[in-house]
Amino acid sequence: MKALKAYIIPFIGLKVGEHHFHYQIDNKFFQDFEYNEFSAVNIKIDLKLEKKTTFLELYFSASGVINVNCDITNEPYDQDINDKFKLVIKFGDEYNDDNEDILIVTHSEYEINVSQYIYELIVLAVPVKRIHPGIEDGTLQSDILSKLEELSPSEDHKTKSSEDIDPRWNNLKKLLTDK
Repeated sequence: MKALKAYIIPFIGLKVGEHHFHYQIDNKFFQDFEYNEFSAVNIKIDLKLEKKTTFLELYFSASGVINVNCDITNEPYDQDINDKFKLVIKFGDEYNDDNEDILIVTHSEYEINVSQYIYELIVLAVPVKRIHPGIEDGTLQSDILSKLEELSPSEDHKTKSSEDIDPRWNNLKKLLTDK
């Protein structure tokens, strides 16, 4: 985690007011977290830190592109990322991060490491189900997609008529209705 020192903000020396920080996130950032779900990462993080007299407000904004594999075809594609996150840092007697929007640090703290918050912001901005845009608009030609279409049940097999049902089941159905 030595490489993540660039994400430590010493807030004790900052004047009251707004301060802006900019980070360019790439694959190296996620390697430091030992996270390898993304093929390529190009995310810009804009962080606005508003220092008040008794607390800090951090506004994270992430925008860019992540190359991920489709959950259906496993084809790589570029997923756009645009997300925001607000964190309030208050000072108290003991450290407490139970609330995801409020962080309480001790009065003796003089810096904050924002790398974990950036990491979580980006990972949570990726959709749970990643679908290649070519599947949605029908332009993707893939062997896996062709095989899935070939193996999917056809419309005539979906509806079974009463003739197709084994007659031995009818006696069991009578048990349900003869109560």
